[in-house]
Amino acid sequence: MLNKIFSIITFLFISLLMAVMFHSCANMAAPTGGPYDVDPPVVIGSSPAFNSLNVTPKRVEIEFDENIKIESPTEKVIITPPQINMPIIRSIGKKAVVELNDELFPNTTYTIDFTDAIVDNNESNPLENFVFSFSTGDQLDTLSISGRVLNAEDLEPLSGVYVGIHTNFDDTVFTNVPFERISRTNSRGDFTVRGMAPGKYRVFALTDMNRDYKYDNPQESVAFLDSIISPSTMGAVRQDTIFLDSLTIDTIKTVEYTRFLPDDLVLRSFMSDFQRQYLQRSERPVENKLNIIFGAPTDMPTFSIIEPEVSRDDWYVMERSINNDTLMLWITDSLIYKQDTIRMEINYIETDTLNQNILTTDTISFNFRRQTDRGQSRRAEREAERQKEAALRQADSQIENEAGVEADSLVKQSLPEIEFLRINNNIQSTFELFNPIRIEFDQPVVEFDSSFVELSIQVDSLYEAIPFRMEADSLNPRKFTLRPRWEPGGNYKITIDSATVFSHYGLWNNKLEQTFTVKPLDQYGNLEIRINGLPEGKQAFVQLLNNSDKPFRKSFVKANVVRFQDLPPGDVYARLIIDENEDGVWTTGNYEEGRQPEEVFYYNNKFVIRAYSDHLEEWNVNSAPLIKQKPLEITINKPEEKRQRNPNLERERQSQQQQNRQGSPFSGMGTGF
Repeated sequence: MLNKIFSIITFLFISLLMAVMFHSCANMAAPTGGPYDVDPPVVIGSSPAFNSLNVTPKRVEIEFDENIKIESPTEKVIITPPQINMPIIRSIGKKAVVELNDELFPNTTYTIDFTDAIVDNNESNPLENFVFSFSTGDQLDTLSISGRVLNAEDLEPLSGVYVGIHTNFDDTVFTNVPFERISRTNSRGDFTVRGMAPGKYRVFALTDMNRDYKYDNPQESVAFLDSIISPSTMGAVRQDTIFLDSLTIDTIKTVEYTRFLPDDLVLRSFMSDFQRQYLQRSERPVENKLNIIFGAPTDMPTFSIIEPEVSRDDWYVMERSINNDTLMLWITDSLIYKQDTIRMEINYIETDTLNQNILTTDTISFNFRRQTDRGQSRRAEREAERQKEAALRQADSQIENEAGVEADSLVKQSLPEIEFLRINNNIQSTFELFNPIRIEFDQPVVEFDSSFVELSIQVDSLYEAIPFRMEADSLNPRKFTLRPRWEPGGNYKITIDSATVFSHYGLWNNKLEQTFTVKPLDQYGNLEIRINGLPEGKQAFVQLLNNSDKPFRKSFVKANVVRFQDLPPGDVYARLIIDENEDGVWTTGNYEEGRQPEEVFYYNNKFVIRAYSDHLEEWNVNSAPLIKQKPLEITINKPEEKRQRNPNLERERQSQQQQNRQGSPFSGMGTGF
C-alpha cells in the first residue's frame, strides 16, 4: 500500500515539473524587431531643386526617404526675407511642404532654415541644420553671419529673439522698415543670418511682439551693434571623429571647410527706459485704504477728494513704491473712510497714441460694500455682549460656591480677545553681524522714534543699554531701521514696552522682548578682488550674487580694488557694472538716443568663502569672451542639450532584462503555484 502511494506522489511531482518546463519554453521573449533606426531622414529630391536660379515658386516640396514630421514649425522654421503673411508649413507623408503667401522679391535669395524641425516619423531622429535655398534672380547669395544674443543686464542667453539686418543705415529704418533678412535665436541664444550678399550691414535684435520685423513698440526689447559689418569667408579646418559604435572611435579626420565671418557677434538686448504710462487700476480692498496702480514708473500725481467734502489735507498717510507706480493711501479720518463711496480727482502723466506723455485729469470712485458687514458686525456685537453678560452671571454664581480666582479666570476666557498692533521684525536667535534690525507695523503709527525702543547688550549677568541710530523708511511709513554698532559674538535684547505705540486706528502694541546673539567674527570671511581690464576713468561697482543670480552685497571699485567684509561662508558669484552715469545702479539703453546699456561682466567662476579667512583674488574682466563669462550654475536659461541616444543598446538591455525575468522555470506563475 505504501509503495502504491509513493508511486502516485512521484508521478504527480514529475507531471508538475514537466508542466512547469513546458510553460517556461512556451513563454518566449517578444521579438525585438531588429535594431532601432538612428539615422535622420535623407533628402531624395525637391521642387524646385536645391539652389535653383530664376524661379518664383509659391510652393516648395522636399521629399525624403521615409515619412517625416515637422516639429514646432512656427518656432523652428525661419524663412528669409521675412514673410509678412504667415506661410503654411506642414508634412505630408515623406514630403515637407512650404506654401509662401507673400509676393516674392525679384533678384533675391530665399532661404528656408528648418534648423532641427524635420524628424523621422518613427524614432524622431532630427535632421540637423537643414537649409533649403533658391533665388528669384540669376545669382544665389551664400554668405552668412552668426553670433549670440544676451540679456544686457545679466548676460542671460535669450531664445526666440529675431535678429535682422539692414543695408540702409538711416536710424529710422529700424523703426519703420521690416528687416531685409532674419534669423531667430535658439535655446543657447545663438543665431545665423543666411543668404547674404557681399556688402555692408547693420545688425539688430528684436523681441517682435506684433511680428512686423521692425521696432515700432517701445515695450519690445532691442539690441543693436554700433559697428557696421561686412560678411566674408575664409578657409578653415576642423577635426571630425568617426565612431565604429557608440564607444569605439574609428578614425579622426581633418576636414577642410569654409568659415563664414563674422561668427562671434554679441548683441546685448535691453528694454528701453521708455514705458507707456497709464492708470492701470484703482481699488479699495478695505474701508480705510485706497490703492492706485499705474502701468509704469511715473512722476508723483496730485489728487484731492471731491466726495465727501474734506476741509483738511492730512486725511491720509501715504505708502508708495520707489517709482510711484503703486500708491497706497491709508485714510486716517474716520468721517471719510466710513463713507460707502469716495470720489477723487487725480492728475497724472499718461502716454498718448503718439507715445507722447501728457498731463491727464481723471475722476475715480472707490466703493466699499459695508451693508452686509454692518449687519454682521451688529450681530457679532450683540452676541459678544450676550456672552459677556452670561459669563458675568455665571461668574457671580461661581463666586458663591468657589474661589474668586477661578471665577475671574472664567470671565477672562469668555471676554473677546484683544486685537494688538502687530510688530514684525527680522530678528533671529542667531543674527548676522552686518544686518540692521528692521521693524514693520501692520498699520501706520501716530508716533515712533528711538525713545520707544531699548536695545541692550549682556555684560556679565546684566543687560546694559547701547546707542543706535533709527531711520524711518522714506517710502513706507510703517517701516523703521535700527543701526547699532554690533559687538561680534555679543548677546543682545530688544524691548518695546506695551501700549507705547498707537496706530491711527486706535490699536496699541503688546510688549515686545526678544533676545538674540550676533555671530562672532570667526564665522565670517573677507574678500578682496583686484580687477584688471577696466576702462580708463570709469566708475564701476561689483555685486556679489547667490546661487540664484540675485545680488546681496554691493561695493564700489576703488583704485582697481573692491572689498567685502564679514561674508558668510559658502559659494558666491560676482558681476561688475561699468557705471557710466555714476548713479550706483545698472542703467538700460535707448535706441533713439543711440545709447547702449551699461556694460556688465561676470566672474566666470565662483569664490569659495571660508570662515575666519581673508581671500585675495584676481579678476580680469576681459579674460573670457562675454558669451562664456556667466557661470552655468547661475545661468537660468540653460541650453537644451541634445540627448545622446543609443537605442540599439537600449533595446538589447530591455531584451536581456526580459530574458532574465523568464530564465527561471517558476517565473510568471504568480500565486497559483
